[in-house]
Amino acid sequence: MATSGGQSRVDWRSWRSWPGFLAASWRSSLQFRTVTITVVLSGIAIVLVGAYTSASVGNDLFQSRLGQVLLDSNRATASAQGILDSSDAIDRVQVQALQDSASSAISTASSSSMIALFRVPGQDPSTVAPQDFSKFGDSTGAISLDLQAAVQEHGGDQYWQSVTFQDDDGSEYPGVIVGSQLRLPVAGRYELYIGYSLRDAESTLSFLQQTLLISGLALILLIGAVTWIVVRFVVTPIRVAAETSQKLASGDLEVRIPEKGEDVIATLARSFNGMADSLQSQIKELAELSEVQQRFVSDVSHELRTPLTTIRLAGDVLFDQRAVFPPAAGRTAELLHTQVERFELLLADLLEISRYDAGSVSLDPEPTNLVHLAEDVIDGMRSLGESKGIDLRLVAPGGHLNAEVDPRRIRRVLQNLIGNAIEHGEGKPVVVSVDSNQNSVAIAVRDYGLGMSQTEVTHVFDRFWRADPSRQRTIGGTGLGLAISREDASAHGGWLQVWSSPGEGSCFRLTVPRRAGDAVTASPLPLPPDDIGGPHV
Repeated sequence: MATSGGQSRVDWRSWRSWPGFLAASWRSSLQFRTVTITVVLSGIAIVLVGAYTSASVGNDLFQSRLGQVLLDSNRATASAQGILDSSDAIDRVQVQALQDSASSAISTASSSSMIALFRVPGQDPSTVAPQDFSKFGDSTGAISLDLQAAVQEHGGDQYWQSVTFQDDDGSEYPGVIVGSQLRLPVAGRYELYIGYSLRDAESTLSFLQQTLLISGLALILLIGAVTWIVVRFVVTPIRVAAETSQKLASGDLEVRIPEKGEDVIATLARSFNGMADSLQSQIKELAELSEVQQRFVSDVSHELRTPLTTIRLAGDVLFDQRAVFPPAAGRTAELLHTQVERFELLLADLLEISRYDAGSVSLDPEPTNLVHLAEDVIDGMRSLGESKGIDLRLVAPGGHLNAEVDPRRIRRVLQNLIGNAIEHGEGKPVVVSVDSNQNSVAIAVRDYGLGMSQTEVTHVFDRFWRADPSRQRTIGGTGLGLAISREDASAHGGWLQVWSSPGEGSCFRLTVPRRAGDAVTASPLPLPPDDIGGPHV
């Protein structure tokens, strides 16, 4: 099965492709699903009605024919018994002739040639009693022992049984056998069986069933066609609305649904178009506000940088000459220098986070070896780690290491993560791990410091949040580093995740796709890390 233009195509010569095509049509086509449900339910209803009608008519035909058969049999039996009762035959020849006359009368009165006479067993032997005979031919075996027992035991009643007769050519047809008793002069009691064919009733019922079948199929096709046409009138506007909403969601804000008539569909189109107009207006307002915000941030940044540069230059002069100042003035110069640097970092981070908020950030991806990038960042921060008594380690098992990323932003993420690990590492080693699989590359920064509780972990990426507000920063920072890092990871289509436990330290894991634009489905590095609970010295 192939797809072209969003529509499924099926090779009708290959029946193996039919189930997939039907399943795809069921999932994707409201019209197909509605028509199928309607036709199936209508077909079930028609089958039930047809079966009930066929069974009811068949039963009525059988009961009508059975009543006629019993009436004919009773009349034929009475006629034959009248002939027998009026005879004074006493010898074998006369009794045989009398039996033949009675058989002829039965055949004439019942319109049936299938007649059988059997002498009731258990009577005294008679020399004049005629021999048993049967005109049932190959269907003599249709007279069951149960029917014979009933006739033999209750001679004054009629008994019947539905049977299947067989022609000379072996074909079978339904019928009814009616049994009763006749009393022959001198010869005693005889079982009389008359067979009646139900071929006419079977033919009538077969014709009715065939008519019902053809009518049912035609009705199902008609219902399917009518449903298809009606649903098409309803589904087509819905399909247009769905396509229009997809275009609207993709950014085409000018698209609208054609408005025709005054029915419910037209009302839906007008409501949808009104919603689209409102959405377009609001998006336009938001875009204008975003432009105003970006312009404001840019203007504020420009206006702040000018006096900040002047303050920094003056502060640097004072900082360089702090040795000649009195102790209090020298300390003031140091504080001024430190806070000006922190203010510059805070201003840069605020500008960066505002760009993310305004949606104006664009990446410059290029093939980058993240192991080499991690080595560069570690080398740049090694002196800071040594000042805290922390050993920075790099673990890179190997594999597919190159990834299409913006190296500047990934470098900033690593600097933030390693800086936080040094800040909270409590003098223990910090391990940076790099690993990859076929689709993604991951970098994990693991420290073995105090760690955080689960409540603190949920806030770790919040802006200006600190796990311990009373704890003094020793390496600077603005409180926006992790928030910006998470935005950098999201901009790459990746993840920035954290695990932490009190007394076990923390582990931040960055996972990005190897190819720009791909989605990350799994990370090559485990989280929580595998070394939980082990010695870390």
